[in-house]
Amino acid sequence: MLAGCAHRPQGAFEFALIGDMPYTDQATTNLFPNLIAEINAANVAFVVHDGDIKSGSTPCTDEVFRERLAQFQTFEYPLFYIFGDNEWQDCGNNKTNRFDPMERLAKLREIFLVGDESLGRRKIPVERQGGGYPENIRWSYGNVLFAGFNIPGGANNYGKPEFTARNEANCAWLKESFAAANKGNHRGLMLIIQANPHFDLAATNQARLGFNQWLKLLEQETVAYKKPVVLVHGDSHYFRIDKPLVSAKTRQRIQHFTRVETFGYPDVHWLRARVNPRDPNLFTFHIQLVKANLDPRID
Repeated sequence: MLAGCAHRPQGAFEFALIGDMPYTDQATTNLFPNLIAEINAANVAFVVHDGDIKSGSTPCTDEVFRERLAQFQTFEYPLFYIFGDNEWQDCGNNKTNRFDPMERLAKLREIFLVGDESLGRRKIPVERQGGGYPENIRWSYGNVLFAGFNIPGGANNYGKPEFTARNEANCAWLKESFAAANKGNHRGLMLIIQANPHFDLAATNQARLGFNQWLKLLEQETVAYKKPVVLVHGDSHYFRIDKPLVSAKTRQRIQHFTRVETFGYPDVHWLRARVNPRDPNLFTFHIQLVKANLDPRID
């Protein structure tokens, strides 16, 4: 059991999964407040945002970051935010208003990582990784362990000077999270990253190189854990729930591992995740389509 970050209610509970939103076109801008209102009206324990809080083509300004923080703080429930590539890694690619990615990563930490607790109006304590990666977080709820990682989309910034140290930190955090789940006798483990790690590509593919070490460790730890493991990510804006992890040793699909990709721009919807200790699968997921107009008198 994690000191200072555990919350263990009895029975089943639900939480919300979102990501890749809001972008800055008018339609998305108008829908995101509706999504917040729908989630606030739902009976959920917390909200997880798996990254990309803006379009990759728009400037990575402090003003945008603070606007998103203000929106996050309107969620009634605790909110956990995982950094995406559009907020820091891709900020050096804009034709105008170009920013240094590492400076933007530092600014994200300054603005969004205040203290050892979640965002949102209600709070849940979190454990942060030391060694310069406080955005890697862990918390527990209902005897399930949750862990978030700074693994951004595209190719995880593979080949850039900062990659090696951050990849080592992510691998260490993954091993520690499985160890904590075992030590605490948690019923299951949910991991959250922003990137699509490209399970479908060969390990030699350029897009996979930045994920290979972490995915190899994920496979090993999942096989040894023998309890339900879910990986949640965004990035490719393609909603899916599948079982893409295959054992390198047996060539068999690892049945107790599930991948969930959240909705993303232009789809402004959310997933209601349910944890039921009496269900052998532990986790189930339900699509929640956001209405364009919340006034019940207007179709």
